[in-house]
Amino acid sequence: MKVAEAVGRALTASGIDHVFGVVGSGNFHLTNAMVAAGARFVAARHEGGAATMADAYARTSGAPAALSVHQGPGLTNALTGITEAAKSRTPLLVLAAEATQQRSNFRIDQALAAHAVGAVTARVTTAHDAVDQALAALRRARHERCTVLLNLPLEVQALDVPDGVSVAGVQIPAPQPVEPSRKAVAELARALEAARRPVFVAGRGARTPGGRDALAALADRHGALLATSAVARGLFHGVPFSLDVSGGFAPPLVAELVQGADLIVGWGCALNMWTMRHGRLIGPGATVVQVDDDPEALGAHREIGLGVTGDVELTARRVLETAGESREGYRTPETATALAARGRWRDVPYEDEGTRERIDPRTLSIGLDDILPAERVVGVDSGNFMGYPSAYLSVPDHKGFCFTQAFQSIGLGLATTIGAALAQPDRLPVATLGDGGALMSAVELDTVRRLGLPMVVVVYNDEAYGAEVHHFGPHGFPLGTVTFPETDIAAVARGYGFEAVTVRTPADLKAVRDWVAGPRSAPLLIDAKVTRDHGSWWLEEAFRGH
Repeated sequence: MKVAEAVGRALTASGIDHVFGVVGSGNFHLTNAMVAAGARFVAARHEGGAATMADAYARTSGAPAALSVHQGPGLTNALTGITEAAKSRTPLLVLAAEATQQRSNFRIDQALAAHAVGAVTARVTTAHDAVDQALAALRRARHERCTVLLNLPLEVQALDVPDGVSVAGVQIPAPQPVEPSRKAVAELARALEAARRPVFVAGRGARTPGGRDALAALADRHGALLATSAVARGLFHGVPFSLDVSGGFAPPLVAELVQGADLIVGWGCALNMWTMRHGRLIGPGATVVQVDDDPEALGAHREIGLGVTGDVELTARRVLETAGESREGYRTPETATALAARGRWRDVPYEDEGTRERIDPRTLSIGLDDILPAERVVGVDSGNFMGYPSAYLSVPDHKGFCFTQAFQSIGLGLATTIGAALAQPDRLPVATLGDGGALMSAVELDTVRRLGLPMVVVVYNDEAYGAEVHHFGPHGFPLGTVTFPETDIAAVARGYGFEAVTVRTPADLKAVRDWVAGPRSAPLLIDAKVTRDHGSWWLEEAFRGH
């Protein structure tokens, strides 16, 4: 048995059930070995899309995924998606063939490229140790929650594995939750007892099977309001006194309530510039506490009054064990009344700016929220438009929203939704894109059709890179480099086998309603010509971080 086959079999036997990629000569045998061993191979049309699909699948499923790429250009094509995964600490194993001959046109320093984007590296070096080295890379990806590039030199892949080397794979258990210290638990309990208006903000670290319930119980005991970062959106869906997302996407009332807190506890949440609006959501005199199982994360983005090293769920349950009787806290009748009336963006009155040619993106988003089934998984691309689907489209839980925005790259949204859809096959996948990101990634429309996904792709089409238009336009700069002639994206989608509709007014949404009611035998693309007179409300906030 060759090394390529042995490694592929062992990784599949050790828990890799989905591998994404584009197959070339260097990763052909490895990928086929994984398929033969029972893994599902998802062929993308571009390695950049494959990387993001694998990232989104791992985030949504909670299981590690693999990306398989050709040596050299296969890896460089995937680097943007790998960067996003690395910044998001996604447990992703990148299997990259490697050309080591100095004169090979495919040769680059792949380890250096991975290091430059924040991934860690490993290499298969001998036939005898190949399986152990591959499994060590998978173990590291899972236990350290990181993206690992495993280089597989072509000449090593072609070697025979010595007799007696096992390719059966091993069980790689999830890492053990970090137990908080008794002292830290006591300090956090005292802070909660002293607080009159506590707010919990949950992030990626709270997206565990029991994290939601533990935080909801603790919040109920202390009268805390519950919010999330964007990546954990949906975690508290249906829980009383949920504020949904804190930060730039939050409606005015939610921002006001967070700013009014005398205690803010970040649970597995970085409390970064987005979630805290550059610190402006932290009111004068408020105490800030951060709970994270990585001690290096504590205080990384802002000054905190208390840092607790511990698993989110475990810490919440330990504090709950010390808590006394339930208190009203921030959960007053006045707060409840305000949230019922103004807690969502769709509850905030606005003047519809739509015309006969262009639909207001708020009206579009509210209409889609009402039409599309509630059991959905929403993926969001980057751009001026992205606040609208993030704020107006409801999701059933934290697995219903996939937000690949750590690197803020345009063009990842369609692949994000494909990966999330494969992890949640019983839900309607909804990809929300700008026209720039849609055209960057249009090649993956073929992947949607080929996989038979009943997906809705919504394109907020303003014929521009809207973020740049609204950032530079008011200062009088020329905008010819960031605006484009009208493109019939609906016609492009039909060429890939989609049903498609162009939406200019609310009446045009009837076609979407008909598709939802029908057999959904083909995916649907909505080319929504949206108004473009000014930037979205969160845009100015975003550019403060540049």
